Amino acid sequence: MLDSQSTCRNFCFYLLPAFSLQAFSSAVEALRLANEVLGREVYSWQIVSDDGEPVASSCGLLVWAGSSLSFERERFRRSISTPAVVVVGAHNAPDSHKQLEAWLRECRNHRSCLVGICSGTIVLARAGVAQGRRCAVHWEQFPIFSERFPDVSAAQTAFERDGDLYTCAGGDAPFDMFLDLVDHHHGTIVVNRICEKAIACRTRSAGDRQRLPLHSRVQLNHRAVIKIVEEMEANLTEPLLLDELVGSAGLSRRQIERLFRSELGCSPSRYYLDLRLERAHLLLISSRLPVVEIAMACGFISASHFSKAYRDAYGCAPHQSRLPVHQRKKTRSSAPEENRIRKIDRRLSYERVPNCH
Repeated sequence: MLDSQSTCRNFCFYLLPAFSLQAFSSAVEALRLANEVLGREVYSWQIVSDDGEPVASSCGLLVWAGSSLSFERERFRRSISTPAVVVVGAHNAPDSHKQLEAWLRECRNHRSCLVGICSGTIVLARAGVAQGRRCAVHWEQFPIFSERFPDVSAAQTAFERDGDLYTCAGGDAPFDMFLDLVDHHHGTIVVNRICEKAIACRTRSAGDRQRLPLHSRVQLNHRAVIKIVEEMEANLTEPLLLDELVGSAGLSRRQIERLFRSELGCSPSRYYLDLRLERAHLLLISSRLPVVEIAMACGFISASHFSKAYRDAYGCAPHQSRLPVHQRKKTRSSAPEENRIRKIDRRLSYERVPNCH
């Protein structure tokens, strides 16, 4: 991404409304500690907002901006050297911003480094600067991102670097991503000293997964179960038949069913259904796709089948998941008593086996 003469040691952090303070501070702190370890100001940064005013983070804390988007665009046109532009977002997909997207395209045309953090990656994709590139997308945003931007190679990894494009899922992963950059410039010894100062026991590399491996999350002991679950996760839109899944594991159907019940507390079909419903739920709350399209994207043969399965799992109809929380609670409180009891029974069974879905 960078060479020793690169001008991308100056970073322009553009903060989207309700940006993730954790992700932003993780990135800046990696650069600050790099300067401290090196004993000189190798890296610099500035904060930019749409209008130059302070921006409220998702937790409500304000971060002061030193410049506005229009000022930076004008300065960019007049300057020979250009900073790396870092778009910092949060969990929710941001609204379209034509001026910001135009600026990002201008930066790409001038071969500036571009960085997306959290939903900042969505902004990069919407601007058309991530087409054909590999991007890290948070697992909760992954379903809608994949639907909206099929020409981007999305991955559920901590961060990705693809040439002069860096993308990051958020959380504390920006710390790892910027340390990767520091490693490129100054080597592993400097990175290790930064980690010592930050009390960071390990750093992730580009392409490392976001979520813990399945066997770590639920203490699985059998490789066949892990293999089948990985096959399920890779085939949510067009679900495979259980016999097809079993064939890849080299065990009989009865053996696989027994292993799933002992390891996960549910049948393979139940687990597969819950995976598809989780994807559907994420699409419902993070997109405006019609319910019918979401049902098809998650492998359901009809909207009615999807609605019934979703209501059984989440206690409300699919479209009600998009309502404000207080309205969903009101809807649920008016449900028949038997439905409420069934949900309680289901919740209790999942508490006994917390990672069954």
